[in-house]
Formats: sequence, structure tokens, C-alpha cells
Amino acid sequence: MLKTTAVSALMLSLMASVSHAAGELNIYNWGNYTSPELIKKFEAAYDVKVTVTDYDSNDTALAKIRQGGHGFDIVVPSSQVMDIWIKEGLLLEARPDQMENFKNVDPRWVDVPFDPGRKYTAPWVWGSTGVTVNTSVYKGDINTSNMFMDPPAEVAGKVNVVPEMTDVMALALFNIGAEQCTADLPTLKKVRDKMLAAKATWVSISYSNENQWATGEFLSGVNWSGASMRGRLLNPAVQFGFPKEGFPLWMDSVGIVADAKNVDNAKLFMNFIMAPENAALISNFNRYSNGILGSEAFMTDEVKNAPEVKVPEELLKNGRFLTSCPPEVQALHTKIWTEVMK
Repeated sequence: MLKTTAVSALMLSLMASVSHAAGELNIYNWGNYTSPELIKKFEAAYDVKVTVTDYDSNDTALAKIRQGGHGFDIVVPSSQVMDIWIKEGLLLEARPDQMENFKNVDPRWVDVPFDPGRKYTAPWVWGSTGVTVNTSVYKGDINTSNMFMDPPAEVAGKVNVVPEMTDVMALALFNIGAEQCTADLPTLKKVRDKMLAAKATWVSISYSNENQWATGEFLSGVNWSGASMRGRLLNPAVQFGFPKEGFPLWMDSVGIVADAKNVDNAKLFMNFIMAPENAALISNFNRYSNGILGSEAFMTDEVKNAPEVKVPEELLKNGRFLTSCPPEVQALHTKIWTEVMK
């Protein structure tokens, strides 16, 4: 009798697990950032149909979720805006810190300032924002933000800057020796004037692709480390620079949207990506480091040994994690950025 009861209880438990897993999951993530192999593996493991929708900036994602009626379950904000998501109640307190695979999270990524103790988010990947340079054209030091703020003659006219205000403004402010969230008006005027002067040497403000770098359409500009690596794999002359004046470090993390319809499946996914072999699938695809211990064993040599991923300390020391600036400072940055974008 006891054995029968135990078996029945086990069967009910398994049935409940399957019923929770079946259904859908809608992921809202940066473009070209989600491993198709990861998604297929998750779908097969839990009988869940996953739909991935891309966005192109933190501002786009935030605006979409704020307006409601979006239908998304998972979102992947960057560290510099995460406090906005949490303060505005846009993310569910999903408690990834209590999930089975949380034990795999590298301790350095647990008590993070943007989500202390990880009550809301799980690591996706981390990287840096610096400069990409075609070194077959320019032979000088590329570890400087002057590659877009005061471009050398060899690259002038073929400079591309990603349209991500927080990162670009931070790089520009670091370039003149200022702090990210300074409210000093003379300093902000100085950075505005220098950016507007530099813009005359830019060919575009756009999200570039690896082919544009590999073919020489772009010779210098602001880029992300993983995106730059994709260009290097097509053309070894394409190299990533870590500006000595200072550059943004960031971590993008998975959160569950507060009004998600498929919360159980979203939690399954959150736990799923904290398994080392699954975190490695993410890194192998988008070319960034992840925050999961043991994942290197499953990563390709091409990724785990890449200079954009395995960064020497003397370069990494100039990286700084960004924060969201006070509203009054943010308004000033937005005004400058609007001028630059015209």
C-alpha cells in the first residue's frame, strides 16, 4: 500500500511537471544574440514552443515593455539600465538564487550592484564596449576612444558608431576625463562640441554587421566586443580596442517580465541557461563571456581563447560598469545625443 501510494505520488509529480512545461515561451532579446541550438534544445527538453523577437537597444526594449500588451515573457536588459526595470516593477521577483542551477553562477556575478543576490535576474553574457579598427589601414595604438572621437586620417570618413546612447556618451565623457554621470554643464558642453566635431568624420551611426567590417566598408568606430569578434573571424585585420581613457563593461541578464503569461516556462528557461553546457551554447553563438562556472569546458577554443573574451588585466582595468544616471543628468545626455543623431 505504501509502495503504491509512493508510485502514485511520483506519477502525479511527473505529470504536473510535464503540464507546467508544455506550452509557449516568448523571448524578447537583442538581435543576433540567441543561439538557435539553445532554443531547439530547450524546446525538445520541455515540449515548449519558443518564439524569439529581436530588439536593437535598451531604450527600445524598455519602451515596449512599459507600454504593455507586448506578450513577452523573457527580456534581457543590460546592467546599466537594470535598476530602472526593477524600480519600475517591470520584472518579476523570480528568485533565480533559489533555482537548482544557481550553484553554477560565478560568485563575482552573484552579488552584483544592479541586482544584489540575484533575486530578479540570471546571467546571460558579459562584455565590453570599445572600438573596432581595421589594422591593415591604421597601424597605430587602437586602445583609445580617439578612434571615433578624433579619428586618424587613415580611417576618417569610414567611422561607424553604434546608436546606443549610454555606451557612446560614457565613452565620450571618459575620453575627456569626465565621469559618466557628471552634471557639470561646461564639461557636458565640451563633450557635446567634441562629439559634433568628430561626427564630421563619421560615415554612419548604425548597428553594423561583421561583413561591413570585414570588407572595409567601416574602418573604425564604436562596437561591442563580441560583434567585433565576428568581423575578425572574417578578416584578421579587424581588431578590438579597449580605450585607455575608460570604456564600459556590462552584463546582460535574463529577467521575467512582470506581466508574463508563461511564468513557469520562463523560470524553466532561467534555470536552463545556468547549466554550464547551455551557457556555453550562448557564448559559442554570440561570442561573449558568460557568468557560469564550468561552461568553458563546453566552449569552442575559438571563443574561450579569443582576445575579445580573454582580456589581459592591463586592458581590462580601464573598464567600468555603468549605472543609470539621475533623471536630470539623463535629460542632459538625451539632449546632447539628439543633437549628435541629427
